[in-house]
Amino acid sequence: MLLFYHMLAGAFLPFFILSGNRVSAENINFYNVRPPLDPTPFPNSFKCFTCDNAVDNYNCNRWAEDRWCPESTQYCLTVHLFTDHGKSTSVTKKCATGEECHFVGCHRHRESGHTECISCCEGMICNVEIPTNHTNAVLAVLHARRTSDGSKRTVNVAVLVSVLMTMLL
Repeated sequence: MLLFYHMLAGAFLPFFILSGNRVSAENINFYNVRPPLDPTPFPNSFKCFTCDNAVDNYNCNRWAEDRWCPESTQYCLTVHLFTDHGKSTSVTKKCATGEECHFVGCHRHRESGHTECISCCEGMICNVEIPTNHTNAVLAVLHARRTSDGSKRTVNVAVLVSVLMTMLL
């Protein structure tokens, strides 16, 4: 009987693995990174890179705190201040409300000669990059896909775990 379970698991395991990859491969969004499955503080929780006046984007992302955003926020905001030659002088990233994201875009500070670009995005750790011009200093919003593809992946993982447990028994 044990041999039968091993053969059954061996026959169906590749099917479950391949079907899970096919479903998830169609919906890859590299800017919607999902963290490991750990408890979330509330439904639809998300994280943003967070830093205050870092010298550049690399240092901001490298030393960013790994914290969940408050429930009152829904976006990740990035403020990038840079010189005429494109050299960063300040990068600030944080969780933000919709009202804070009304000021996206770029403007030049006449007194210092620096340019400030502000962008907002929606999604898990979506603020990897910094805005540098009017093309990418925008409000980037997902289209109601927060929970839909996550549930498909959860079902496939659950089936895979149950098959593996059957193999071990």
